Amino acid sequence: MPDEPQPPQSLRTLFASATQARDTLTSTPDPNSPSYQESLSTAIKTYEECLTLTSQLSLFSPNESLEDISTSDLPYLTIPYHLADLVQKLPSAGDLNARKSHLLRARDFYERFLKLLDSYDILSRDDAKLYEAYQEDRDTFTTAGGGGTRDPAKRREAKIAQFRREKELKQKLEYLRRDPKVAEEERDEQAVRELRLAELAFMVLQTFQGLESLAQELQVISLAPPPQPTQQMQAGMRGGEEEDGRGAGRRSRDAYSERLDASVPGLRYSGPILSSDGRPLRPFTLTSTRQTIQKGVFRPGHNLPTMSIDEYLEEERRRGGIIEGGGEQSGIRPEVDEDDMEKADEETMKARAWDEFKEENPKGSGNTLNRG
Repeated sequence: MPDEPQPPQSLRTLFASATQARDTLTSTPDPNSPSYQESLSTAIKTYEECLTLTSQLSLFSPNESLEDISTSDLPYLTIPYHLADLVQKLPSAGDLNARKSHLLRARDFYERFLKLLDSYDILSRDDAKLYEAYQEDRDTFTTAGGGGTRDPAKRREAKIAQFRREKELKQKLEYLRRDPKVAEEERDEQAVRELRLAELAFMVLQTFQGLESLAQELQVISLAPPPQPTQQMQAGMRGGEEEDGRGAGRRSRDAYSERLDASVPGLRYSGPILSSDGRPLRPFTLTSTRQTIQKGVFRPGHNLPTMSIDEYLEEERRRGGIIEGGGEQSGIRPEVDEDDMEKADEETMKARAWDEFKEENPKGSGNTLNRG
């Protein structure tokens, strides 16, 4: 027998399942673990089902007021807020386009959340002003003045006021959650409603901070350079060029690579390089072949030695740059053999002749220019 169709789950059951999956994320320390990613996908999918179901049931209508919403239905107003928070946690693996897509999707959920609360006049006066400022310019939105003021002092005052309000809301939530009237045993409708409205007010504050952060990150992504082709894409391009028998793609790529000035940001030259008389018309760089440039990419900035000291000395000897073997040019006087009397007499006669020459020509005798 074929499986019988399962009855659709109630909104209360779906919302409880989504909340349980979202709470599981806080107990998983590693966002990259499979269990974390599984819980994240489950939470997003279940909250989206809740959002679809609320639309089908027409649970919220712009013709109603806050008093028309029952206390038990107030938590369903937070579904877009939780989706915006969860979508931002989706992995992008360093892909800026994927990250941008997640951010835009989260921003859309934040906007749906604020629009829904604004239709029921749940936003406070300050929140309504911020919401109006966001609608005027969401790309440069900031919680310090809504992006409309450039005065550092006013922006600082707005930040301080926002911090104080966040602190007060946290203290109020802690107090209301400890109230025994909120417990299941002594559940008081008014106390629970006050807690739910305080939670919504705190989520609104977090929403504006999230929109400010999204605007800043989207601005950074818009200024990022275009992604470089991956190794797999480059291999595919090379494979396609090899299949081309004419090799036109390879010649075109090599010709482009040798134009180094075209790779410099901000330089866009066109036209001839030299005039008819050989005068340069624009900057250019003389290079060797593309293969030579590739080999020099990872070379150090200094010149490495091409030969050892012994090899250098050997080369100098071959060129005649080193005098060996003694002699007069070497400046080394050979030692006289004491047993060679003839050589000793010859050296003695040279020494006497030199002494006689110095006696006949005293030091300074040749300088006659300054004599009167």
